[in-house]
Amino acid sequence: MTRATPTTVRPDSLAALRDAVLDSAGTLGVAGAGTAAAWGGTLGNVDTMIDVGGLTGIITHNPGDMTVSVHAGTPLRDLQSALADHGQQVSFDAARVDAGATVGGLVATADGGPAALVHGTLRDLVIGMTIVLADGTVARTGGHVIKNVTGYDLAKLMHGSYGTLGIVAEVVLRLHPVPKASATLALDCTLDDAAAHAARVFAQPLDPAAVEWYSAGPASGTVLVRMEGTVDALPRRVDRLRSVLGAAADLDAWDDHAAAVRGAPGQAVLRIGARPSRLAALVASLPFVGAAVGLGTGVATVSLPADAVADAHSATHAAGGTTVLRDRPDGFTGPAWGPPPSAIALLRSVKRTLDPDGRLGPGRLTPWLQEDPR
Repeated sequence: MTRATPTTVRPDSLAALRDAVLDSAGTLGVAGAGTAAAWGGTLGNVDTMIDVGGLTGIITHNPGDMTVSVHAGTPLRDLQSALADHGQQVSFDAARVDAGATVGGLVATADGGPAALVHGTLRDLVIGMTIVLADGTVARTGGHVIKNVTGYDLAKLMHGSYGTLGIVAEVVLRLHPVPKASATLALDCTLDDAAAHAARVFAQPLDPAAVEWYSAGPASGTVLVRMEGTVDALPRRVDRLRSVLGAAADLDAWDDHAAAVRGAPGQAVLRIGARPSRLAALVASLPFVGAAVGLGTGVATVSLPADAVADAHSATHAAGGTTVLRDRPDGFTGPAWGPPPSAIALLRSVKRTLDPDGRLGPGRLTPWLQEDPR
């Protein structure tokens, strides 16, 4: 069957976004910068594609309260640049930020980076959100107050929903000061040795900002430990870290780490989440071609042959973890998601409540939502 070309609309305000939802009939897809278009399940044949790239810019920045509200189509790298003038940042460093990923897209895909070790993902940094639901309802949750416990937290539901529960229009984020100084120590080693090094680091009061291992192959790779702090105190802390790691070198290799996260050409790329104590052994058991492993966050990204994806899903589920496809080679028809979580009945109930007609993002959470992507 020929896939119909959807009508594309590009609203430039919250009111225009609401009108776009109300004025369209049938199914809806949501697009931003396109940096995660291949993530999750394949989007079905939608009738209307809503491009939120027109919803850009800072709405309100409160430097004293260390909060900022932005339109969801704002590239995070642009927001970071504007905040840097005030010595502030969103403490979030997913690899695709440099490719122009938007704030709304990063929330919708539950992406994260090495900084999640200390600051968590955007789920932990979002304190307010404005969402347009499938029936055109404009829903607001949270606000500019860091401790806000009023109402039902829709923002948590939007995190990782892949555009299937609502369309994120505006986001309020908590901010942190830009570190005065930063240093990274690197040590070449196998993944097993990296896990042992990480255990020693975490056993000491060193407070690392990130602990990651990356590799372009299964044989060996590099463990990176980033430290942040004041100009006066950081050198002493780095010296203590060096005594724990041994023959580590001062090497800022985060660009190489980001390349490993993006994946090897021609391979399937899988994001894995598992208990940190189990993650290294789990990844080591897979036939990966390249990998980036968060030894403290419990999140890894691995490149592997397409025919190994289904088994990787199963192995991760057996270890109590979760998986989602982040990229696929041409012609790939394997599963995008692993076995459903124990809360799948609740997820389906939420979907029926917020989107009873199944308008939003058909196919993105298939087969969890038992959708037909057409």
